[in-house]
Amino acid sequence: MSCEASPAPADFLRDWGAIVVNGDLSKPETIPATLVGVHTIIDCATGRPEEPIRKVDWEGKVALIQCAKAMGIQKYVFYSIHNCDKHPEVPLMEIKYCTEKFLQDSGLNHIIIRLCGFMQGLIGQYAVPILEEKSVWGTDAPTRIAYMDTQDIARLTLISMRNEKVDKKLLTFAGPRAWTTQEVITLCERLAGQDANVTTVPVSVLKLTRKLTRLFQWTNDVADRLAFSEVLSSDIVFSAPMNNTYSLLGVDSKDIITLERYLQDYFTNILKKLKDLKAQSKQTDIFF
Repeated sequence: MSCEASPAPADFLRDWGAIVVNGDLSKPETIPATLVGVHTIIDCATGRPEEPIRKVDWEGKVALIQCAKAMGIQKYVFYSIHNCDKHPEVPLMEIKYCTEKFLQDSGLNHIIIRLCGFMQGLIGQYAVPILEEKSVWGTDAPTRIAYMDTQDIARLTLISMRNEKVDKKLLTFAGPRAWTTQEVITLCERLAGQDANVTTVPVSVLKLTRKLTRLFQWTNDVADRLAFSEVLSSDIVFSAPMNNTYSLLGVDSKDIITLERYLQDYFTNILKKLKDLKAQSKQTDIFF
C-alpha cells in the first residue's frame, strides 16, 4: 500500500508498513508521480486548519480526480460527510457535496462513503482532559452523533472495495448509537472515576463569533470552520440506518464496536499504565 503524504514527517505511516510517497494536493504537478503503480485511491485527505478550505478540499481534489481519470485508476473511494447535501451554507460541507457530484460525473468507477464521526477524536477532546483534570468544551445543543471506530471504517471500506455490488454507490457509515456531547462526557466521567470540568459554549456565541470573523478577509477561513462547528452544535442527528449496508456488505452488526466498549478499553489500558507508573515511582523513591 502506498500513502500520499505532504512533505511533513510521516514516520507513523512507515511503521504501519506503508510506502510513503511525497505529494501535495495544493500543488497539482506533484500528483501524477504518486499514482504510478496504483490501481485504487482511498481519498481521506483534507486541508490543515491553517490552510484555505478550497485549496485542498476542492481544487486539490478536482486535480486528483482528473489525474486519476487520465492515469486509468480502477477505483476511487471518497470519504465525505453525512448530510453534506443539506448544508450548502457550510463551506466544508458544500465542497464535500460538490466533490461527490464531480466524482460521479467523472466516469471513474467509484464509491462514496459519508461518515458521521470518529471515536478516536473523543480521546483528545474529552478522555485525556478529564484524566488530566483540565477543562473540556461542550455546547448547550442536543446534537447527536453516531461515532464509529476508524478501524471498523477501514474494515468496511476494504469489504466495500472488493464487492462489485457497491461500485458507484453512496454509502453512509454510522456507529451503533448516536450520542450527545453531555452523554459522552458522562460516560467518560464514569469510566475515569472522576468528574469533568465542563466549560459550556452556547451556540449563540459560535454564531456571533462566526459573524465577527466574516468581517475580515484574513479570518474568513476561521469563519468557514466555525460554520461547520455551528452545524455540529445545532439540533441535528448525525446518524443513519445501517441494516441495509450490513446486509449488502455481509457484515454482522455485532462485530461493530460500540462507544462504551471503545472507551472502556481505552480507560482500562490508560488507568493500568498510570497505576504501574505510580508503583514504579514509589519503588524508585524507596531505593533512593
